[in-house]
Amino acid sequence: MAAWRSLVLTIFPEMFPGPLGLSLAGKALERGLWALDVLDIRDFARDKHRSVDDAPFGGGAGMVMRPDVVDAALAAAAETWRQDRPEESGQEDQGAAQAPVVYLSPRGRLLTQDLVRDLAAGPGITLLCGRYEGVDQRVLDARDVLEVSVGDYILSGGEPAALVLMDAVVRLLPGVMGNEGSPGEESFGAEGFEGLLEYPLYTRPAEWQGRPVPEVLSSGHHEKVRQWRRAQAEETTRARRPDLWARYTKGKR
Repeated sequence: MAAWRSLVLTIFPEMFPGPLGLSLAGKALERGLWALDVLDIRDFARDKHRSVDDAPFGGGAGMVMRPDVVDAALAAAAETWRQDRPEESGQEDQGAAQAPVVYLSPRGRLLTQDLVRDLAAGPGITLLCGRYEGVDQRVLDARDVLEVSVGDYILSGGEPAALVLMDAVVRLLPGVMGNEGSPGEESFGAEGFEGLLEYPLYTRPAEWQGRPVPEVLSSGHHEKVRQWRRAQAEETTRARRPDLWARYTKGKR
């Protein structure tokens, strides 16, 4: 089976792999557990200046990325998917459809661990990184692009958000994390801690600046440890994220 793949469209290709070339993601990239390709959107510009933007209709500040340039880049991405995964492209654009096209946008669907798991289960993703004021809506509609937001704040471009999304997905791919059980007990974990923030973590020394590690964690009683961790995860979630707590308690009714 082919490795999970990310195909990034950006006007700053030098930003990739960036931090994804290090640590877990970097080692997994070297081992071929996932693949990264980057296309420079400026390569699809139609003038000698390699322009990708123009003034917005209706006036207003800033510039908007042109639909013809972005569409040409997306078409090239779709062709790349077809060439590299011929078994998934029995009909035109089928391979591209199976690998969703995501536009990183503050108005998009919130990136959650559930969405991350869905993306990790697929063949890969095409990521469109916007700049300026954003991308012309017509190409987003024509290409059935999924808009995804990493949070309620504004970045200077989609590249940092793309790095966040890829990091979240890559660590869930088979073979990437040393302890395959680790993701299940992290914040938003899927194995017994669904929808909860992670419990507090402790390591050596057993006492530091007069602060001891909770006694239960060194008791050797695995069930008591698990009960303590769940109680701590529930309390942390209730205190810090009322929205998650409400969703969690509703699911328990």
